[in-house]
Amino acid sequence: MDSKQIYETSQMLSSENLDIRTITMGISLLDCIDSDSDRACQKIYDKITTKARDLVKVGEQIELEYGIPIANKRVTVTPISLIAAASNDHDYVKYAKTLDKVAQELGIDFIGGFSALVQKGYQKGDEILINSLPQALAETNYVCASVNVGSTKSGINMDAVKQMGKVIVEGSKLDFMTNAKLVVFCNAVQDNPFMAGGFHGVGEPDTVINAGVSGPGVVKAALEKVRGEPMDVVAEAIKQTAFKITRMGQLVGSVAAKKLGVQMGIVDLSLAPTAAPGDSVAEVLEEIGLSQVGTHGTTAALAMLNDAVKKGGIMACSHVGGLSGAFIPVSEDAGMIAAVENGTLNISKLD
Repeated sequence: MDSKQIYETSQMLSSENLDIRTITMGISLLDCIDSDSDRACQKIYDKITTKARDLVKVGEQIELEYGIPIANKRVTVTPISLIAAASNDHDYVKYAKTLDKVAQELGIDFIGGFSALVQKGYQKGDEILINSLPQALAETNYVCASVNVGSTKSGINMDAVKQMGKVIVEGSKLDFMTNAKLVVFCNAVQDNPFMAGGFHGVGEPDTVINAGVSGPGVVKAALEKVRGEPMDVVAEAIKQTAFKITRMGQLVGSVAAKKLGVQMGIVDLSLAPTAAPGDSVAEVLEEIGLSQVGTHGTTAALAMLNDAVKKGGIMACSHVGGLSGAFIPVSEDAGMIAAVENGTLNISKLD
């Protein structure tokens, strides 16, 4: 390897908040379906604890061996609304508690897949799962849930939107963290390694490792070097940086998959902000040329950022997937918060 590239990578890790945000093992539960919910839950427990028993240990080994921090080790499973529909249970809290027990015993950070896909309508298990969400999330610590209520192709299921509104209000009354573990989606993807919206799609392999990488601070540092340059130069700097970040994710994901004896899935490069100084998507957009996020040109700058990130990632890895783009949660991004306080970003326009 070129010594300059080694130094650049070291700088990204030590000074620019680059990390492997997650290695996530996706596990199919289709072979755990049973009309007896007790038997189904036992099958789920046995399969996940067998498949993912070394996930945390392998992640820690990779951190020591390569010096690359892996912030989270997670598991996603087949949407529980599909698995539990075979039973005659009136709620699926039992399934959520089984997933929670598994996560605690494995030592993972989160488990995702207490989910339903209702963009075109309900099947039997969907409505039961949605009604179970407030209690299930309030009574568990590691379980994450998602409901896909729409898609570009099929439109939006307004009945599901109405029901989810009630669920969110009910959940907020039970525990302040309940809705923090819930995502209401449009265009949900089947290989998302990030929480709370991660689940293992029915078209995925039986067991797979997906890697999620983030690095707003790295992109911002790269853009500082081309400040004032034409937009094509700026876009190229983002692509080159995305290429390097994605390669790191591919390395970690491939090594983890090999050590665990499972298939390597995808690398998801998503610029997700954290509370760390300099780890802000808003600051990246401002480095592109905005005076402050929310002013004229914000949407165009965000579109260019997403496009360049995706193109750089695809050049680095043939298995880029997940959401791969930029997350802009106002409450988690210091630059976004500053823009709201200054009046340039109107939260009501984001709702």
